[in-house]
Amino acid sequence: MSKIAEGAKAPAWEMDSSGGPIRSADFAGKTYVLYFYPKDDTPGCTNENKDFTALSGDFAKAGVALVGASKDSLKAHEKFTAKYGLTVPLGSDPEARTIEAFESWVEKKLYGREYMGIDRSTFLVKDGVIQRIWRKVKVAGHAQAVLDAAKAL
Repeated sequence: MSKIAEGAKAPAWEMDSSGGPIRSADFAGKTYVLYFYPKDDTPGCTNENKDFTALSGDFAKAGVALVGASKDSLKAHEKFTAKYGLTVPLGSDPEARTIEAFESWVEKKLYGREYMGIDRSTFLVKDGVIQRIWRKVKVAGHAQAVLDAAKAL
């Protein structure tokens, strides 16, 4: 049975980022969005991060912090951030500890080949409780849908 569900307590997490360690405790009593994406500088992931960056001011006005995360290294994140002018902090989770805690490390299939990878997924968390979950995210319009849900809390 899945521990990750809307209305459930969000797992505690910690990752490195270019700005230093970033952890769930930093957001105690606050609202935040944690989104997982497969890989820096690939088309879907680039568009998703650009979309969240474009709306980051609106999220801030709504009192909602944003954190993106993948298994990429800090060096890869820094290159990715600089290349596209991204402003959302990106957590580096090379061992997939946080990704697994949110049940976003899943079996995937491509051209008949099965492998483990990151489910593009987003979590809206308020006061340590998961309010909304998006799985198998389609990038187009997603950041706006998350913003709308955050504003509705």
